[in-house]
Amino acid sequence: MAITDIRAFAHLSDSDIEALGREFDAIRRDVEDSRGVRDARYIRNTIRLQRVLELSGRAVLFGSRRRPLWVLGAGMLSLAKIIENMELGHNVMHGQWDWMNDPEIHSTWEWDQTGPSAHWKRAHNYAHHTYTNIVGMDEDVGFGILRMTRDEAWRPRNLLQPIANVILAATFEWGIALHDLSAQKEADGVPHVQWNSQPNKDFARKAARQVVKDVVLFPALTGPAWRSTLSANLTANLVRNLWAYAVIFCGHFPDGAEKFTVDQFENETHAQWYLRQLLGSANISGGPVMGFLTGNLSYQIEHHLFPDLPSNRYPEIAARVRALCAKYDLPYTTGSLGRQYLLALRTIHKLALPDRFLRATSDDAPETSSERKFSRVQGAWAAELAVDPVTGRRRGLLTALRAQAEAKLAARRAKRS
Repeated sequence: MAITDIRAFAHLSDSDIEALGREFDAIRRDVEDSRGVRDARYIRNTIRLQRVLELSGRAVLFGSRRRPLWVLGAGMLSLAKIIENMELGHNVMHGQWDWMNDPEIHSTWEWDQTGPSAHWKRAHNYAHHTYTNIVGMDEDVGFGILRMTRDEAWRPRNLLQPIANVILAATFEWGIALHDLSAQKEADGVPHVQWNSQPNKDFARKAARQVVKDVVLFPALTGPAWRSTLSANLTANLVRNLWAYAVIFCGHFPDGAEKFTVDQFENETHAQWYLRQLLGSANISGGPVMGFLTGNLSYQIEHHLFPDLPSNRYPEIAARVRALCAKYDLPYTTGSLGRQYLLALRTIHKLALPDRFLRATSDDAPETSSERKFSRVQGAWAAELAVDPVTGRRRGLLTALRAQAEAKLAARRAKRS
């Protein structure tokens, strides 16, 4: 099951959680107070780079009937679309740069994707970031297509989710657009069968503009090279879709990105909201290039804690968040892009099957943990396990269970050798 009591899962008292919340508030204040010229320069340089890449890529595609120029043009256009989607569209629409009072770099930004930004902001900025990983409230848990936790009942259609996952990855912008359209209809109280509804009109208008731009207008502008330009445009969209899909899944669905119940949310405090964001997210390890190409969503934990702070500040925020995790003995889930994606992919394939074919218990499954797994940690065994043999200091239960797992793994390796 998902977490029903975040205090028990985190082995923290109410006073500990409130103290943690104050420390997160202090991080927010420090970053807000220090925003300035270097941050404005960063986002303006990013916009300039993205536009140069797109214009240069489209210029190169005039000669795209030559294979090397096609590869160069499609590559530049792919990179431009990734930057626009991840570092610009996603982050600007979060309001990360509204403090600049620049009407161009504002949360009213309309991104280069089939779904209207207004739909996305309602489904993502509000619903997802408010109800992060709460089963039954956050519709981004599996995007209504994939079963990503045992808290969701298995249905026969889940057998097809490995195939659905591939389709979702390749058409990610369309999947997100339709997902957000459905959420907008729910919010507006519009019946899904009402074809002339305002949400449908807004979606059709934006999608038509994107299709005409990529499939008709830009290919036509290159004249005799229109076929190769069309294939380059479609390739760039595919590359952008696959990259955005991978980044999002690595930040939300690997082991350690916990799920929560509605019961946990009902009496949640501001500090507990911070704790839920921390426990429900996962990072991707890597350097500045990885950070930039993911829109700094490789720092998904920091993004969920502070979604409206400038993304270029996430690396420095991450150092402080790590220190707090060490101080309060909380997990800081991170791993390479390949590792995080393989963990998410394993969950997708595993949960395609009915629960009776799964081995781990529902309270201690890799993809969905619960505070109930700590019920086994009792008596003398718990007392012995929860004490660090080197320092003699008492350890938290999460650290204790990690130590137990590491000891078992070492024993297996010794036996094999």
